[in-house]
Amino acid sequence: MENNWYPIQNLETVDSPSVVLYLDHLAHNIQKMISLADGDTQRLMPHIKTNKMPKVMQFLVESGITSFKASTIAEAEMAAEAGATSILIAHQLVGPKVDRFIQLVQNFPDTQFSTLIDNIDSAELLNQKALEQELIVNIHIDINNGMDRSGIKIGTELDVLLDYLKICKNLLFKGLHAYDGHLRDSDFSVRKEKIESGVRDVQTYFETLRIDYPQAQLVCGGTPSFTSHVLQGNRITSPGTCVLWDWGYSEKLTEQEFKYAALLVTRIISKPTEGIITVDMGHKSVASENPVDKRIKFLNLDSYELVSQSEEHGVIKVQDWDKWKVGDVLYGVPYHICPTINLHDEVSVIQNGRKFDTWEITARKRKLRF
Repeated sequence: MENNWYPIQNLETVDSPSVVLYLDHLAHNIQKMISLADGDTQRLMPHIKTNKMPKVMQFLVESGITSFKASTIAEAEMAAEAGATSILIAHQLVGPKVDRFIQLVQNFPDTQFSTLIDNIDSAELLNQKALEQELIVNIHIDINNGMDRSGIKIGTELDVLLDYLKICKNLLFKGLHAYDGHLRDSDFSVRKEKIESGVRDVQTYFETLRIDYPQAQLVCGGTPSFTSHVLQGNRITSPGTCVLWDWGYSEKLTEQEFKYAALLVTRIISKPTEGIITVDMGHKSVASENPVDKRIKFLNLDSYELVSQSEEHGVIKVQDWDKWKVGDVLYGVPYHICPTINLHDEVSVIQNGRKFDTWEITARKRKLRF
């Protein structure tokens, strides 16, 4: 049985469990993101942790988006190879990653890399490593504006850090980074009010900074706050999930009209007892950080309950047990697409109702070359 919204004519060529990528929905989501920024691709710095695919990156670059945010050095390396001109690694680098970052900068001279710092010790180490290699390294200061996950708060410590950067001759201050992923209210007006309240002091500080640093950037948010930050012309926005979209954000961010570009395909492998079907979609194939009822929504299955998951099995209670056969296919949208993509090596690409290609999820690896 196929879902009429997502028909795949040559379904026998699609293995399970696996991810299928609908090319027309991917194109729609990219253009929607650009239109929300009034066509100004310079104000978009999409986060690539969601897709991790060189081919998707090529689509983005060909659409005029050339600046990106990454979580890992592998993601940044993949983006550089795909033609990105500017990449911010939105993590404060520690341990061997500092040397790997230096190697990355050296090996991609046509790409402008930046990374985050939020303390003097990290700035000192990065400056010393850059000095040893006779490099100038770009940095953004990570601001904690309420999520309490990373960053430095607006205040005296931030002033001291900025003063310290003036003596770090091999670091170049590029701007501020503020992430507010904890603000996910379903009511956009409520969410927008919280977002703008949270970023108000950051905005004020940034405007003062621009007197001395006129080229400084203010990089803000992710997908939940995208539709708020994009209304402010001097902010660079960092949506990521919306490129592929998922069930979780489609429920919460109702003002965002993106389409499911990536679905999971799973097959029934057993009917062990009346009322129960078992599929080959275990928690090694779909993100399992949420309770079992918030992992996957099956689009061509009615009146069901995902009862449990083990590594390679998903047990589903159904009312219409008699109509299902072993081998039947279910289509599902993951609640959280980003970690789900990270569980797979490749996607089947669907166009005009047929699988026509396979794309590698290259940057699910922690290390490529550097």
